Amino acid sequence: MYNLLLYIFQFGVIVAAQFFAKVRTMLRGQGIAVRYLQRHVDPNAEYVWFHAASLGEFEQGRPIMEEYRRVYPNRKILLTFFSPSGYEVRKHYDGADLVCYLPIDTVANARKFLRTVRPVEAFFIKYEFWYNYLHILRHRGVPVYSVSSVFRPDQVFFQWYGRQYRHVLKCFTHFFVQNEESRELLASIGINNVDVTGDTRFDRVAAIAKQSRQIPVVETFLSKNHKCFIAGSSWLPDERIFTRYFREHPGWKLIIAPHVIAPLHLEQIKNLMPDLKVKFYTQLTAADHQSLIDADVLVIDCFGLLSSMYKYGQIAYVGGGFGVGIHNLPEAAVWNMPVIFGPNNAKFIEAQELKECGGGLEIENYDDFCRIMDNFQASPESLQKAADAAGNYVRSQSGATEKLLTRLRKRAQKKP
Repeated sequence: MYNLLLYIFQFGVIVAAQFFAKVRTMLRGQGIAVRYLQRHVDPNAEYVWFHAASLGEFEQGRPIMEEYRRVYPNRKILLTFFSPSGYEVRKHYDGADLVCYLPIDTVANARKFLRTVRPVEAFFIKYEFWYNYLHILRHRGVPVYSVSSVFRPDQVFFQWYGRQYRHVLKCFTHFFVQNEESRELLASIGINNVDVTGDTRFDRVAAIAKQSRQIPVVETFLSKNHKCFIAGSSWLPDERIFTRYFREHPGWKLIIAPHVIAPLHLEQIKNLMPDLKVKFYTQLTAADHQSLIDADVLVIDCFGLLSSMYKYGQIAYVGGGFGVGIHNLPEAAVWNMPVIFGPNNAKFIEAQELKECGGGLEIENYDDFCRIMDNFQASPESLQKAADAAGNYVRSQSGATEKLLTRLRKRAQKKP
């Protein structure tokens, strides 16, 4: 049944590729992945394979990869992605020796891929459960680890109709899960090779914060000591809400780093604020110095700056909560800043825990956003309390990478 559904999915991807450039890019990358590996794999090297679906999962796996390289410098690292939003951004990541797409999970593709790479260990980040790859890895005796994974009662593994598919979980040598609920769910179906180590993404955002750079353009923009609201990874439904507020409540500076930087979307953002002075980061020249100081809004129309940008704000908004699901909350919260986000957050542990501690605030509409912002402006004490809660939460969650690697080393020492 799995393979039948997979072929139907593959057919759907081929059809979608006729209409969407992103899907065409993915299909093309998957098609050439094995040829790329056949040309570049060192036959004398031992490869450790890390697989991340997309960019968010990569950020969770990155601390493990970097620490793994430090501990095992003689092994090479292969990093694969399923989504173009991960591969296209990180295809030149120097923490891996080889980076490519993962071919779709047919039996033939899995055999060819694994025959080419011959990994000695494999790490699947968070939600990756590819049936054929995992069964062949198990057959070959390759240790496979699921890291920073999260399980919920509504997943297929825990439904009556998912009994057959749950066999894929038995292909994993060990699970390193984010929370106790995940451990208990796995135990309920007889999976006990589990440790609760937390989310490695918190280690990543802590490292990024320590390495953050100064951004002179932002410092010029904020040189009159205005309060700054920063919106990261925003989509149009998010932007319609917070831009309306700052049109009606002047006095704050607004920085927007949208999730999509296509020209059409950038034009839509500008049109939301016809009465505000808007500047675009990549369009600035040396002559724009004074106009930048006087501007109301700075739009970051490029990638790579957001993680360092957050440190300049007093309040953050993280997008995606009115559609695909919220993006990286800890990346903002690490800077001791309350984080506002939309309602599609139930599957995100960090959102639930930030709400519980008071460092995260959910909105469903413009009125909710107004209520939160008005309260923060009227009560600096409330703003500071929420900011401290957000920062303390991120710090309390750090250390997952060290826990995971410590337990891996202990497992290795127990082997005969």
